[in-house]
Amino acid sequence: MGAVPGQEFFDVHEFIGKKLSAEIRAKIEAGTERWGLIAGNGRFPFLILEGARSQGLDMAVIALKEEASAELEKFASRIHWVSLGELSKAIDLMHQEGVTRAVMAGQVKHNKIFSSIRPDWKLTKLLFSLPRKNTDALIGAVARVLEDEGIELVDSTLFLKPLVPEAGVLTRRAPDEREAADIAYGFSVARNIASMDIGQTVVISDCACVAVEAMEGTDEAVARAARIVGGKPLVVVKVSKPGQDMRFDVPVIGLPSIEQMGSGGVTALAVDAGRTLLFDRAKLLALADDKGIAIQAFSPPISPQAAEPKAENKGINRG
Repeated sequence: MGAVPGQEFFDVHEFIGKKLSAEIRAKIEAGTERWGLIAGNGRFPFLILEGARSQGLDMAVIALKEEASAELEKFASRIHWVSLGELSKAIDLMHQEGVTRAVMAGQVKHNKIFSSIRPDWKLTKLLFSLPRKNTDALIGAVARVLEDEGIELVDSTLFLKPLVPEAGVLTRRAPDEREAADIAYGFSVARNIASMDIGQTVVISDCACVAVEAMEGTDEAVARAARIVGGKPLVVVKVSKPGQDMRFDVPVIGLPSIEQMGSGGVTALAVDAGRTLLFDRAKLLALADDKGIAIQAFSPPISPQAAEPKAENKGINRG
């Protein structure tokens, strides 16, 4: 087996001790249930494999040729490569592996989903059945097809709960008064954007929305905002979607995003507690502290209409 890319930032002991449900644990120990991983790009698939392995679970990997890292060959004991449009082949391979539960992890660039794939007959039929062709609709429909085939798609954070923050200030300092005001405004904008499945991130300065994330992703939205404001401080707010389906498209922040924020003049980051993954969490928070970026996780509203944090809610400094 190989090592997770960037292994120096990865501590498997973060995952040991995460308790799975008694039902899942019993099935893993009895060897009566086989799991699969549908892998896109980035480190997410590697972390899932390592987290699963810490629970004694060896996953069969269905890797997307257009996205997944070739390093997965060194890390996975059983791996099959398919193209984005080969839904039938992916399902057949999971059946061959005896997979009954699967995790979807790793980004698939939105422009590839809608412009680059050559769909097989099963995916073509699915696409024609969709009234809307956005990411949520497409991946949600794929999940339903998998379920019809006897494969349950499960919460993609199941093996990574230590990387999902609870509500509170995560860095050495809390957002200051200016940042707290931008966060409160940013949440009101971001919730509306996310509800329309446009994006999950907004970049704010002086209670004005400078940039909205769409298909380009968080890092490019931050870079664009930095060019627009020309040196003014920025605040980033990243939210989950209303009724976020934790099986796919879970908000993620990683080291490259913090690097981009630092170079772009971002001084604070707000995320949804319980619905965001912080890859390389310890290293990420240390880097944010080093760059002077305050990070706070807020409990998401019970409903899209629920009130967001008030500007005066500055949080509590973490010791």
